[in-house]
Amino acid sequence: MKSLTLFGIALALVVGLAGTPAAVEETTLSGKIVCAKCTLKKADATECQDVLVVKGDGDTTAEYYLVKNEVSEKFGHACSGEKAATVTGTVSEKDGKKWIAATKIEEAK
Repeated sequence: MKSLTLFGIALALVVGLAGTPAAVEETTLSGKIVCAKCTLKKADATECQDVLVVKGDGDTTAEYYLVKNEVSEKFGHACSGEKAATVTGTVSEKDGKKWIAATKIEEAK
């Protein structure tokens, strides 16, 4: 009975630790914040959505959709214009798009 109890505790620890997410690193990206619907004219954009467009090597660009949170709301929306900015946050991918949950957004000078 004692060994069964120890086995149960050990199993609970293993399952508990396996379910713990890995530490998520923050990334800092610089580019221009524009609207997916109004500026980029994305076919799947049914409402205004801020996107950070980051220039890469050559003519390549990467698009990071900004998660709507307190930080992005405070920065403001770039509907028909663009705002140069540096965004710090955690990057994820959903539905084939890169998303960044901003913890800090600074407008570039």
